[in-house]
Amino acid sequence: MAPPTGSDRLLRGAVRHTAGTTVALFACSVAGAACSLAVPATAGRTLDLLLHQRPGAGTWLLYVAVLLTAEVLLETASVLLTQLTNARATAWIRTRALTGLLRTAPHRASAHSGGDVAARLCVNASDSGTAPAALATFVSSVLAPAGALVALALIDLRLALVFVAGLPLLLLLLRAFAHQSSDTVGRYQQAQGAVAARLAEALRGARTIAAADTVRREEERVLAPLEDMARHGTRMWLVHGRAVARSGVLLPLLTTAVVAVAGTGLASGELSVGALLAASRYAALAAGIGGIAAPLGTLVRARSAGRRTAELADLPAMPHGSAVLPAHGTGGLELRGVGVVRDGVPLLTDVTLTVDGGSTVAVVGRSGAGKSTLAAVAGRLTDPDAGRVLLDGVDLAELPRAALRGATAYAFARPVLDGGPAATVGSAVAAGIGPGRGPATAAEIVRAATAAGADTFIRLLPRGYDTPLDEAPFSGGESQRLGLARAFIGAGRLMILDDAMSSLDTATERQVELALSTLPRPCTKLIVAHRVSTAARADRVVWLEAGRVRRYAPHHRLWEDPDYRAVFLAEAPTPADGALPGAATEATAASAPHPPSKPTAVPAPAARPSRSAGHPAPEVLGAGE
Repeated sequence: MAPPTGSDRLLRGAVRHTAGTTVALFACSVAGAACSLAVPATAGRTLDLLLHQRPGAGTWLLYVAVLLTAEVLLETASVLLTQLTNARATAWIRTRALTGLLRTAPHRASAHSGGDVAARLCVNASDSGTAPAALATFVSSVLAPAGALVALALIDLRLALVFVAGLPLLLLLLRAFAHQSSDTVGRYQQAQGAVAARLAEALRGARTIAAADTVRREEERVLAPLEDMARHGTRMWLVHGRAVARSGVLLPLLTTAVVAVAGTGLASGELSVGALLAASRYAALAAGIGGIAAPLGTLVRARSAGRRTAELADLPAMPHGSAVLPAHGTGGLELRGVGVVRDGVPLLTDVTLTVDGGSTVAVVGRSGAGKSTLAAVAGRLTDPDAGRVLLDGVDLAELPRAALRGATAYAFARPVLDGGPAATVGSAVAAGIGPGRGPATAAEIVRAATAAGADTFIRLLPRGYDTPLDEAPFSGGESQRLGLARAFIGAGRLMILDDAMSSLDTATERQVELALSTLPRPCTKLIVAHRVSTAARADRVVWLEAGRVRRYAPHHRLWEDPDYRAVFLAEAPTPADGALPGAATEATAASAPHPPSKPTAVPAPAARPSRSAGHPAPEVLGAGE
């Protein structure tokens, strides 16, 4: 027996989660089916009593009224329970998919674009959530026709045999419908996800599209999958329509044949008028076997959608341990033989570093050197494929999630601020407080914003820190400062700034660097840097080249190497890149106090954040030296 797929496991979990409402729905559906089966026999008995003017007809008529009323009430309850079950199952499936997405390593989640994830969490999760109710409805839809067939056999065996003769053809129709629907629905949902993904990309790049005047081309790109959607959607409805049409011809023919045989029995005196009425109603109920195409189609769509949703729910979670960080650790960071490979491409190779607790280390290198990958590994946003990363002597992989995130803080080049109707500028900063700590106070929020150079423009907003985020559009530099403030308020043992100051002006950058050097507790700072000034003020610099540590030393020692200087010269704008003619680039200006012939002419040590350790660590040379 084949093991259950991710889709099957997800749908089974949804059924278990909604067991209460699903069982209630099933009970109502079964009770409704029982009432439906009882009505024809009761009505036939009532008709015979009335025709023969026998006593008790009024009582049987009351029974019919009670059964019809119960059938209506049970049908109403079934509709309500179906909606409730769908809502609960959809919420559970969405939560599972979102949890899987958030608990996995970012590089695994990045395989799914934002638009595709939105389609899976919204449309596909809703379709998946219909499975428990559809399953209960499917089972009850089989019970009524099966019971009607038994009732026909009790009235006259010939009636049941006539109906059974046409069932093999009906089963073939349903089998073909299920197979063709599964393939078509899956392709339709894939095209739907492609449209959502392209639309999300276009929304993110709306300014670029407008500036380049490529609206028409972008419309064509976004809507290109619509052709596939139309083709698969048309085929989906054609499959459904053909199944309905064929069953719509076959089932009335079977019903007519049953009534004809019953009429023959009535003519020969073998059946009463009431029995003929009951037989005609049971034939109609038995013909309702074709109605299982609707819940069957829903189950097919739910299973196909569940396949896409389960891909998010089944993303491998990053494992965590139960180790405890030493109480008075200063944030010493150590990487031992770290290697990272993505899609067969090595991003980091045999990276070995020891960073003193409380020191500031800049990570520099050309584009593609592995700077952001190193930053991700250092704070365990991703796990290395080889080697280990230790914080204060403890392997990051052995820390509980709350301890890990409480000890590390990140700031990025393009921070994503918490949205929602209740989100304010203050709450966006406070979100960085991290797990295991109480809610941030107003004083802590202001202090963090001030350190990041954000307090000034926040106070100019209509409601200051209480201004809703939706009413406060920020520039790139302002967003970066809010991201930095969020990192400051959550500062623990290790703070990682991944190109988080690229949009800051020089004065604000200097203010942030001074704030980093005066944190209330020892905190190691790892800064992905592109500016000479940032590298010059750091205690040490990690110079990456093609995923390897070429050198690890103070900036003034590295500046003697022309290849190191070329890293910054390559990043600096030239007149051809839009700089004003005659304007000195930052790298050129920074080389003035650090000429190769005078390596000692560097910024005074007091101008740089001090290292908590008493002595500088020896220079570590990478394999590239």
